[in-house]
Amino acid sequence: MRIFNYANLKNHRWDSEILGLVAQIHEFKGKQELYLKQKPATLEKLVEIAKIQSTEASNKIEGIVTTSTRLQQLVMEKTTPRNRDEEEIMGYRDVLNTIHESYEYIPIRSSYILQLHRDLYQYSQKDIGGRFKNTQNVIAENHPDGTRTVRFTPLAPYETPGAVDSICDNFNQAIDACIVDPLVLIPIFINDFLCIHPFNDDDVIIRTKLEKPSKIKGLALI
Repeated sequence: MRIFNYANLKNHRWDSEILGLVAQIHEFKGKQELYLKQKPATLEKLVEIAKIQSTEASNKIEGIVTTSTRLQQLVMEKTTPRNRDEEEIMGYRDVLNTIHESYEYIPIRSSYILQLHRDLYQYSQKDIGGRFKNTQNVIAENHPDGTRTVRFTPLAPYETPGAVDSICDNFNQAIDACIVDPLVLIPIFINDFLCIHPFNDDDVIIRTKLEKPSKIKGLALI
């Protein structure tokens, strides 16, 4: 059984540069609230641009692509999908809109994560949405000579539900107790979530040859 304990983060000594960046983000958030009142139309336009860029970048990582014109039409709900890639783009679009519109009312719980995952694949023919993985997945690298190296093996399927429950519970407890700034805690949670790699999918392949092996480790996983 894997144990996650975010309470230990209160004893961690954070790099001054990181703390400085966190302070700047909070400062700019305050300025954003003022800007929102003064020029709401401009900020809304920036949000739409950010949604398009996020949709394109996130899907491209998974090898899901379409033309820039088609992508913009799909995100703006001005067309219907023509192929499987565009079906998955539409699912991502809907989930992103749900988060933007209702993030204040979406708790960090396994049930809600599964619901968002279900919605992510609602237009896809892949029958994997809304369920944790039932087969082992790996992070692997394909070399130019045709060989393959497994770089990281996520948690086994039987460990996954409990591990996701654990990071969600620990995240909520750390937020409630104000153990660490949320802007520091959130990427730690995301890193642990990615290390669990809780859903069925094709093995993640690193196609570019790296000079040095990378080690993936959840920051709060002990």
